[in-house]
Amino acid sequence: MHVGFLFWPFAPDLVRRLTKCAEHFGYDMIGIADTPGNAMDPWVAGTLAAEASEVVRIAMCVTNLASRHPAVSAAAIASLDLVAPGRVLLGLGAGHSGTRNLGIAGSHASELAGGVDYIRELLAGRSAQWHGGEARLPWVRRPPPIFLAASGPKALMSAGQSADGAFINYGLLRENVTQSETAVRAAASAVGRDADDVEIWQMAALDCECDGLVSRRKIGAILAFMAAGYILRGNLAARGVPEPLHGALVELRRRYSTRPGEADSALIDALGLFDYLSRRFAVYGTPAACRNQLAAAREAGVERIMFSVSLAADPVGTVELFGREVLPDFR
Repeated sequence: MHVGFLFWPFAPDLVRRLTKCAEHFGYDMIGIADTPGNAMDPWVAGTLAAEASEVVRIAMCVTNLASRHPAVSAAAIASLDLVAPGRVLLGLGAGHSGTRNLGIAGSHASELAGGVDYIRELLAGRSAQWHGGEARLPWVRRPPPIFLAASGPKALMSAGQSADGAFINYGLLRENVTQSETAVRAAASAVGRDADDVEIWQMAALDCECDGLVSRRKIGAILAFMAAGYILRGNLAARGVPEPLHGALVELRRRYSTRPGEADSALIDALGLFDYLSRRFAVYGTPAACRNQLAAAREAGVERIMFSVSLAADPVGTVELFGREVLPDFR
């Protein structure tokens, strides 16, 4: 398996330590989240990561088309490529905490393919237009790949149609993996692309602790953030949620926070959602438990996985423990 992790860049020292861990333990990719109000600027963090590493791939995972003009993001990722040549990629999404915490609307999923096409033109050194304005980046040396973060059907379709890769946030159960990856590949084939050219990474939360109870208490906050914020929106049946859980998930969507904390974790338990959401969206607990859960994900068809460690009890400790005691078994 290919294994990476993403994080909220809370401080420069955290960025450097996690990057060094990725290099030492052989993770394939690290991702920097764009989440103003929760963490520091992602492009500053990405530069720190680039300077602290030599091998690991670095992803903007992810920014959006609303809080940052896509020409600005194109220039930023091309600039980062000058620091870490050939190791960077730009991840785009509709926007969640990155827009909601600023009080602005995110992009519609239908806009994402157009954003990818626009940025691709700029990264190729050609002029391109966006909302009436024209830009050009003649200094770009090479076009970094562009990925889309996708959970809903429109975003999955856009990823297949236009992107170089997809960060799929839909779940690790076999039916989730099959449904989401089939959607991306079908969309690619429909526009004459080779479906295998779209690099697919499944996403999940990770919290690896020697004390499994510590991990369990903490993982609920990110589960609430992921599930209620952007994965299980709209028609819950269409998103693969069992009917008996619909009422609890509607209540979770009403009460969760885009600045998650202990209250969200307690809410997951109070609503009786922990078991289902953790099976679908997380790998957590002791190294042995994490090993078993990741093996189940591999058996379900996951070939590449990107873990969020943003809200782990100890992000650096999680990356180190998982890298030392779990990761070698999947190489």
